[in-house]
Amino acid sequence: MQLKIMPKKKCLSAGRVPLILFLCQMISALEVPLDLVQPPTITQQSPKDYIIDPRENIVIQCEAKGKPPPSFSWTRNGTHFDIDKDPLVTMKPGSGTLIINIMSEGKAETYEGVYQCTARNERGAAISNNIVIRPSRSPLWTKEKLEPMILRNGQPLVLPCRPPIGLPPPIIFWMDNSFQRLPQSERVSQGLNGDLYFSNVLPEDTREDYICYARFNHTQTIQQKQPISVKVISAKSSRERPPTFLTPEGNASNKEELRGNVLSLECIAEGLPTPIIYWIKEDGILPINRTFYRNFKKTLQIIHVSEADSGNYQCIAKNALGAIHHTISVTVKAAPYWIMAPQNLVLSPGEDGTLICRANGNPKPRISWLTNGVPIEIAPDDPSRKIDGDTIIFSNVQERSSAVYQCNASNEYGYLLANAFVNVLAEPPRILTSANTLYQVIANRPALLDCAFFGSPLPTIEWFKGAKGSALHEDIYVLHENGTLEIPVAQKDSTGTYTCVARNKLGMAKNEVHLEIKDPTRIIKQPEYAIVQRGSTVSFECKVKHDQTLVPTVMWLKDNGELPSDERFTFEKEQLVVADVSDDDGGTYTCVANTTLDSVSASAVLSVVDVPNPPFDLELTNQLDKSVQLSWTPGNDNNSPITKFIIEYEDAMHQAGLWHYQAEVSGTQTTAQLKLSPYVNYSFRVMAVNGIGRSLPSQASEQYLTKAAEPDTNPTAVEGLGSEPDNLVITWKPLNGFESNGPGLQYKVSWRQKDGDDEWTSVFVANVSKYIVSGTPTFVPYLIKVQALNDAGFAPEPAVVMGHSGEDLPMVAPGNVRVNVVNSTLAEVHWDPVPLKSIRGHLQGYRIYYWKAQNSSKRNRRHIEKKILTFQGSKTHGMLPGLEPFSHYTLNVRVVNGKGEGPASPDKVFNTPEGVPSAPSSLKIVNPTLDSLTLEWDPPSHPNGILTEYTLKYQPINSTHELGPLVDLKIPANKTRWTLKNLNVSTRYKFYFYAQTSAGSGSQITEEAVTTVDEGKMAMASRQVDIATQGWFIGLMCAVALLILILLIVCFIRRNKGGKYPVKEKEDAHADPEIQPMKEDDGTFGEYSDAEDHKPLKKGSRTPSDRTVKKEDSDDSLVDYGEGVNGQFNEDGSFIGQYSGKKEKEPAEGNESSEAPSPVNAMNSFV
Repeated sequence: MQLKIMPKKKCLSAGRVPLILFLCQMISALEVPLDLVQPPTITQQSPKDYIIDPRENIVIQCEAKGKPPPSFSWTRNGTHFDIDKDPLVTMKPGSGTLIINIMSEGKAETYEGVYQCTARNERGAAISNNIVIRPSRSPLWTKEKLEPMILRNGQPLVLPCRPPIGLPPPIIFWMDNSFQRLPQSERVSQGLNGDLYFSNVLPEDTREDYICYARFNHTQTIQQKQPISVKVISAKSSRERPPTFLTPEGNASNKEELRGNVLSLECIAEGLPTPIIYWIKEDGILPINRTFYRNFKKTLQIIHVSEADSGNYQCIAKNALGAIHHTISVTVKAAPYWIMAPQNLVLSPGEDGTLICRANGNPKPRISWLTNGVPIEIAPDDPSRKIDGDTIIFSNVQERSSAVYQCNASNEYGYLLANAFVNVLAEPPRILTSANTLYQVIANRPALLDCAFFGSPLPTIEWFKGAKGSALHEDIYVLHENGTLEIPVAQKDSTGTYTCVARNKLGMAKNEVHLEIKDPTRIIKQPEYAIVQRGSTVSFECKVKHDQTLVPTVMWLKDNGELPSDERFTFEKEQLVVADVSDDDGGTYTCVANTTLDSVSASAVLSVVDVPNPPFDLELTNQLDKSVQLSWTPGNDNNSPITKFIIEYEDAMHQAGLWHYQAEVSGTQTTAQLKLSPYVNYSFRVMAVNGIGRSLPSQASEQYLTKAAEPDTNPTAVEGLGSEPDNLVITWKPLNGFESNGPGLQYKVSWRQKDGDDEWTSVFVANVSKYIVSGTPTFVPYLIKVQALNDAGFAPEPAVVMGHSGEDLPMVAPGNVRVNVVNSTLAEVHWDPVPLKSIRGHLQGYRIYYWKAQNSSKRNRRHIEKKILTFQGSKTHGMLPGLEPFSHYTLNVRVVNGKGEGPASPDKVFNTPEGVPSAPSSLKIVNPTLDSLTLEWDPPSHPNGILTEYTLKYQPINSTHELGPLVDLKIPANKTRWTLKNLNVSTRYKFYFYAQTSAGSGSQITEEAVTTVDEGKMAMASRQVDIATQGWFIGLMCAVALLILILLIVCFIRRNKGGKYPVKEKEDAHADPEIQPMKEDDGTFGEYSDAEDHKPLKKGSRTPSDRTVKKEDSDDSLVDYGEGVNGQFNEDGSFIGQYSGKKEKEPAEGNESSEAPSPVNAMNSFV
């Protein structure tokens, strides 16, 4: 009998007919018990697109059930995947899941491909989806040089991100060097492509650390782009402009999206002022519940997109100067999706049935059938089936008709694959629900009694209640297609025993279940609304009544969430107590009573007292020149007494909109006498304060203008400095409007020479904070004062300050310049100070210009580079560091004041001595032969003198990485090639090479090379190895060992019997040279130490070379060197690190060992 879907509820016809459920022709599959024969069913598999972590083992899931238990096999890229031939691949026992062990060895890329699992037993074969395995990738950014971006205020800007292509694609975000996200707004935002867009730039956008980050979630790594520097130059006025789209380009574009995905449309515009983005859909409206705006409305997103969302979408960018629009034509395509997926069929012999496979998509998917994993066109013929497009029709099936059918629906955007078996069985009914199951239900609620069943042909189901077996009728009962009995409204009299009976032509089965009806849980005392003052205690009561056989649990919620984790909240019996109530405790409190069968709740609101309401009805009385009385009416104190009132004022004439503190009075007062300043247009407002906080300000009072008076204070920050040699610039901080005390504010500026008998010279100025006195002598001290006045009179007498007229360039050059060359990179310079009067300004120091002489050819090619060192104050000596050895230098000295430099002293010439050279630029070994090697090199890039010769040292390295005797060879300085002859055959040599000047030896460069191998000896060694691996040779050696063992046993027996066998004497007389200890130097072996041991080794063993460079000289102070040179210097004045590098350890003499090269380096040295 075929199984088909029944309606959700099946009620019997009118009348008191026994309630019998006929479930014939159900399409939905019955669950076949696993103890019955059935084809395989795939229960678990990996996703179609499976991105794996290359750092972890690959697990490809394939689980299936069936009877007999199925066996599993795999294909890879369409061909059989023999897992037995790959030691890294194993299959879980009783499962088809593959585990590929790439953590110990192997690479994830090796196992990329398309995998498919087949589960097979005697009834058929089920197949999995095609599982595409790809390892995740998180590549680094391509190295690039990013030039700083310089823009004017108001210009648009796009900072490109262009992240590396990873799998899956990374998440993009912008941060600074401190890992803080860069703020975004309607003006600055990140696009869908990761770029950072500026509609217009502002000076505050200037920064050097715009950094784009790419986060690859699969491998939990973050890659960083090089920082981008942006500098915005302020312009006096930026020209406003209408909007223009930064992305997308043009007036129209197209967008294609798949059904079910998120449709993201983006429009980003530039303009000044910043444009605002709007979205519309032409000839339609945007779906309300599925439309979202992101990125300050620059991105429109529609979730769960369908074909109905296709159409034209328009984004509009608008500012005060105009508007533009862009139309995006959206087409929604669809990968295949199910309309009706095929379901398993359980049929009895001779029954009919159908498998239906219906799918839709855009474009329309193609339907193809397979049976047991084989295309149905080439599968064995079955007379009981007939294919009609998306349907397979079965007639008069037999046991051999059992199989697994696969339906594949595919188009260019994807595919669907479904397995559905046809299982031909003849089985009597069985009840799958546990016997004597107890159901407990709350009164007046539905009761559902289960009767899961199976049988073939499909059984009919009938329910009875009570021991007498009275049949149930449809007037108060509903029977569901799965055999479940529903009592829509269970009452106390519904309690009892119910029997489910299943019948087909092969037999009958029945099962009893029990139903109990319980009283509902009720809250008989509910919590009540409460208003409390902050800091007090409040309680809510919740009394519950419940069925005596059920155990309730009571819990409390605040605003539908958990109570705060705070010891102030306690639960005592039937009460919730909140101690020390705060403002945050206000909200809705809910009591929830739960049992295993039901849940009830009741709520109450807690209100906490707040700050006072603002005062009102402000009034000014007793208006005098320098005082006024203010009165007001207090607002509601919100159940918390007002403790004080705060009064503020506004000066509408000088600082409109800015409020200042005036006074405060006790909370019991409603008036205040206020002191006032002259010539201020006052307004007042009042705020009330209680234990909770401060109220909002009151409305402002009427305005009151006080009379003018003379200023109380004079300007501050008075200074006198010259900007030219013949002037004096007097500056001051002016009074603000509140301090002016009246109209007509002016300043009386007075000055005279400090050391003269001149009278004060004065001028009156207004609306300025600077006055320039012209025609003054150069750099002369002046006395200065600035006094305020207005129409009402003068301020008090001001204080006198001292200034200087303008400086001029120094007139005299330093004399008696002397140079002492300390070493090849450092010189000391001395000079005599200039007379103070000739400086004509504030002495700032002395400046040394020095440069290296160039030959005629270099002088023609480029300008001579001069270096500058400045020495602060009155110092008359300084050090010149960082000089080049063996060079010709020229210098001069100048005095510096606030105006600039004086004349230069006569040029002084000096020479630096020779220094040691740098290492040769390169060293390579060419043309290796049996007994010779040829060395080629390039001279040092910095000879630092005249090269006198080269030194070459070399020594052999044996197979245990020990160094042989060291050979020392001198080579003329004019050579760049040298051939070493009479070397050992097939031997590795280590070379140490450096240049020399009269100052000493320079840094060395090292290299290793091998003489070529004697092929004749290699062949002989190969033949010897071949003999040693022959079977007859191994057998001969075993026989010799056995004879020696027998001989030793005989000797032992004879000795025990008292006989003498002078073996020891013979051994002493004829010592075997092959078993004697030897040392390398005298023919005997020394102590042996494992190369991997980290303990110190004896002579003749391998020891690691020490590459630690110790810094023996401390850095000198830069005080003696002056300013203007970056970097540190040694005591000799040379730059630290100049011509420096890692030096090789001194070569080992004789048989001293050195660090053995790694196998990789050893292989590279043969190249």
